[in-house]
Amino acid sequence: MNQMPTKAEILDWISQNPTLAAKRDIAKAFGIKGAARIDLKRILKELEDEGHLEKRKKTYRDPDRLPPVSVLQVTGPTPDGDLLARPLEWQGEGAEPMVLLIPRESDPALGEGDRILAKLQQVRGEAHGYEARLIRRIGTNPLKVLGIFRKGTEGGRIVPIDKGQALEWMVDSKSTGGAQEGELVEAEQVGRRDRMGLPRARVLNRLGDPSAPRAVSLIAIHQHGIPDEFPDAVIAEADAMTPAGLKGREDLRDLPLVTIDPSDARDHDDACYAHADEDPKNEGGHVIWVAIADVAHYVTPGSALDAEARNRGNSSYFPDRVVPMLPDRLSGDLCSLHEGVPRACIAVRMRINEFGEKIGQSFHRAIMRSAASLNYQEVQAAQDGAPNEKCAPLMEDVIAPLYAAHDALKIARKNRQPLDLDLPERKVVLSDEGKVMSVAFSDRLDAHKLIEEFMVLANVAAAETLAAKKSPLLYRVHEEPPEEKLDTLREVAESAGLTLAKGQLLKTSHINALLHGAANTDYAEQINMSTLRAMTQAYYSPTNFSHFGLALMAYAHFTSPIRRYADLVVHRALISAHGWGKDGLAPGDEAQLEAVAQHISQTERRSMMAERDTNDRYLAAFLSERVGEEFSGRISGIAKFGAFVRLDETGADGLIPMRSLGHEYFHFDRDAATLMGADSGRVITLGQRVTVKLAEAAPVTGGISLELVSVEGKAMPQGRGRARGKPPKRKLGAAKKKAAKVKKKVERTRRG
Repeated sequence: MNQMPTKAEILDWISQNPTLAAKRDIAKAFGIKGAARIDLKRILKELEDEGHLEKRKKTYRDPDRLPPVSVLQVTGPTPDGDLLARPLEWQGEGAEPMVLLIPRESDPALGEGDRILAKLQQVRGEAHGYEARLIRRIGTNPLKVLGIFRKGTEGGRIVPIDKGQALEWMVDSKSTGGAQEGELVEAEQVGRRDRMGLPRARVLNRLGDPSAPRAVSLIAIHQHGIPDEFPDAVIAEADAMTPAGLKGREDLRDLPLVTIDPSDARDHDDACYAHADEDPKNEGGHVIWVAIADVAHYVTPGSALDAEARNRGNSSYFPDRVVPMLPDRLSGDLCSLHEGVPRACIAVRMRINEFGEKIGQSFHRAIMRSAASLNYQEVQAAQDGAPNEKCAPLMEDVIAPLYAAHDALKIARKNRQPLDLDLPERKVVLSDEGKVMSVAFSDRLDAHKLIEEFMVLANVAAAETLAAKKSPLLYRVHEEPPEEKLDTLREVAESAGLTLAKGQLLKTSHINALLHGAANTDYAEQINMSTLRAMTQAYYSPTNFSHFGLALMAYAHFTSPIRRYADLVVHRALISAHGWGKDGLAPGDEAQLEAVAQHISQTERRSMMAERDTNDRYLAAFLSERVGEEFSGRISGIAKFGAFVRLDETGADGLIPMRSLGHEYFHFDRDAATLMGADSGRVITLGQRVTVKLAEAAPVTGGISLELVSVEGKAMPQGRGRARGKPPKRKLGAAKKKAAKVKKKVERTRRG
């Protein structure tokens, strides 16, 4: 915190955190450092003198009260059947108070010796001093489920929407929460499983009609626990904000910075401008400006806005909605670089030579005014010779110089050799009512690549500047792939007749050689997907471990503070390092960077999973009207329960269950990633071209089931024989020998 806490705030902290009541714990909780500790010591002494606190050794406590949430141990029932417990956090010198448990019908049965976490309320005039309601039994965390409620005669059941959950959950009549037939509900497990072995649950929240078109993303938001409502205090802070003024800032309003975003962009947090370098010592060089919204001016350390932004970690994007990191007053207004409107920014001026190598940089806290809000398609069309009315006046002074600078950066990129994966982006297009209209792959234009290279350069500049100033910051880290994953990638490459270098220091150029070798072949998608699977997950860290994928020694996220908390931390570090104001890194922030890095790395993965699940559900909804049709695709995964196929038309992934592969038993070889017919020796492996029939598409779960029609143009045998179950033992050995023989033959054929 920036200010000394009040006595009430200190008492409230001690009451809720009785195990963190040492002076150093209190100081850490409120961000109190240095000489300010003297004032804290004085306040604690006053509270002690006033009788509010009692000092025992080196900790403070409220001598008369238990915290509102406390750990209890059940001592057993009274003769009247009431359940009593003793507090395990009692520090008083007198007798510990008696606690009466007030059970709810859905609470699990508790017995003597159980340790529980409970919410306490102090009572007067009773034999017991507190009444408690169960939060959970210690050591357990109630499982939660999101599903469709089906009404029954004695309550109902919940059918999970998660395609990984097969069991239904039973709900008794007192735990339905008023849920109606077919409603989407959130529930938690209670008690023990019923006699059928099914989990029992109680409904926590009713979420409405799951078939409504716009319920798809809502399901993912709740399923993954993404906060989607701002607390009142956060909205109040945002609404009270006013635009930043020019005081203490450079005036860049005459610089023709432009924003270039998707046509449906909801915010504009970066702008750019380039021109030829006038320095005669840098002939053929360029000056590139990248200006980023100054979110740190509005979201300051210790504020409610900051706490909520850190909690969310990032914005989450869905086809029909955005769950933003910041309220719309900031993300869509004050921090969005709208055309013709003065906006606060932090800008970086970078100089590159004719080969695209960065030879200088400087950061500026400024006011800018966007000359135009453009989209990728119209900028690319203008560069290709067909400018519209908006782009035509900008061609000579703005658009052409941007592409000239990008041409130089392409040379540097080629020399650097970042990972060159070819993974087309899938775009789900919805109608105004939320129905899927089409699923297509987005075109990747030079305009996209231009902005991407400018942003990478700016991010590098931020990391290098802060490292040179020995400032704490959050790096974006991408470590090298582990050896075991590289071995798997080598096996996939060999099966396609390609090679990946071994026995030397791995560089991205080695992987790029593999990717380029597979380009324009039947194995291109397989090699790209296998390479992606071999990579480690990028994450945030206060320690620099470099970025393997981009082939960069130092990299930080600076360009998107509206939607990523990591970028906001980097902005604050730049403010502190340059002495631009008091809204930089707060005292104590450096000690918390590791925890912040871990948290926002987790929230990023959470959003990615929610976005992926949402797209799966929309794809299933799109295909649900085409059950029975045949589609072409490619085997994208092999498992012991079947094969996964990526459909060419939509990029959707569907499962061919083992039972749908044919009339014979298929042997699963994990190492070779193959399924092999025990009788025919037919091999199903990664990358094969297949034709499949759509058997089922479930929009609620996102699951797509397929039936295999043909492999590499050869039809699968029809009919059902000894389909499911292992072959007789007398034939198993022969089948494995045959499979091994066929496998060797396949490998020889591919290498030949």
